[in-house]
Amino acid sequence: MRDGDSELEIDERFSRETSRLDEEQLDALSGSFQQILEAIGEDASRQGLRKTPDRAARAFEFLTQGYRQRVEDIVNGAIFDSDASEIILVKDIELYSMCEHHLLPFIGRAHVAYIPNGKVIGLSKVARIVDVFARRFQIQENLTTQIADALMETLRPNGVAVVIDAKHLCMMMRGVEKQNSVMKTSCLLGSFKDDARTRSEFLSLLKD
Repeated sequence: MRDGDSELEIDERFSRETSRLDEEQLDALSGSFQQILEAIGEDASRQGLRKTPDRAARAFEFLTQGYRQRVEDIVNGAIFDSDASEIILVKDIELYSMCEHHLLPFIGRAHVAYIPNGKVIGLSKVARIVDVFARRFQIQENLTTQIADALMETLRPNGVAVVIDAKHLCMMMRGVEKQNSVMKTSCLLGSFKDDARTRSEFLSLLKD
């Protein structure tokens, strides 16, 4: 740890250092992008596209960094004893992911809640867990479940609830081209699933 580094700065540096492809992998990815450009009839050697395969490779390295991250490394021990026993909700966590069917983005927000069972997790870690799974090729249904399962396994709380609402460019830019459609998914575990009053309280908090 360097003097003056905040926990957030340490997290961000760790994320960058552990999620990079090596140069051989980047070269292969860049070559694939060049082949795509040529396959659709573009001139990959023209001025505007000369460096595009390399830039696209670097972008995909970032957009898929979740494949090279583990939840336990991201959490990094930031779990603390607590007497809290009510719902803890982190709303409006911005996310973007890539549809595994068309490799087009979907963009939205995750709302993540849990009921502690003697332990709480660092606030920023909730958003980072969302990112670990969002930065992989995904469908929204699985993403929602993966986030909930990871928090349940990591924290062993009395319950976990995850709701995601997102817009999918694969539906907006192609196919039916519906610009205003929003997909909502949820995963309820533990007391959120088994207790109607707990579930109702969670849904009320989402509306506030």
